[in-house]
Amino acid sequence: MKLNVVILAAGKGTRMRSALPKVLHSVAGRSLLGHVLDTAKSLAPAKIVTVYGHGGDIVPKTLAHEPVTWVVQAEQLGTGHAVAQAMPSVEDDTHVLVLYGDVPLTTQATLATLLSRAAANPQTLTLLTAFLEEPKGYGRIVRDGNHKVIRIVEEKDATEAERGIKEINTGILLAKATHLRA
Repeated sequence: MKLNVVILAAGKGTRMRSALPKVLHSVAGRSLLGHVLDTAKSLAPAKIVTVYGHGGDIVPKTLAHEPVTWVVQAEQLGTGHAVAQAMPSVEDDTHVLVLYGDVPLTTQATLATLLSRAAANPQTLTLLTAFLEEPKGYGRIVRDGNHKVIRIVEEKDATEAERGIKEINTGILLAKATHLRA
């Protein structure tokens, strides 16, 4: 499976209470985005596209040595919009792995498992989910009787029963580029 990685790194990070873009904050001697890039590179993708926005050009300037195609998201209009900004730089005949520049602890092993599951059925959207005892604040994964994902419901839109679901959406996904373009 030919792979392109899209890393979303345009957010403000208002909870950081800093003028520095969230993805440039340092953990263990490396920026959050630097850790994510290291993990992405370990998957040997054909291309890495990183979407930046908040903080202007400081993000691509700080990480100019990285083998990345930089794409600006001039207006932060959400996750779907950020992915759409990256798509013109993504190769047509690939699968696209969407990662987040502020999630540095996602491991290569976890992503390799996601990739192998997607390889078994390359026409599907593959989601990385997690089970949390206290899933407050996260989108819930709603499945049918056959255990297939039928939708993701954000907590604010969830019914009381749906808020009781402990499986959450991490936002990390893999899909064919042609499907994301559509």
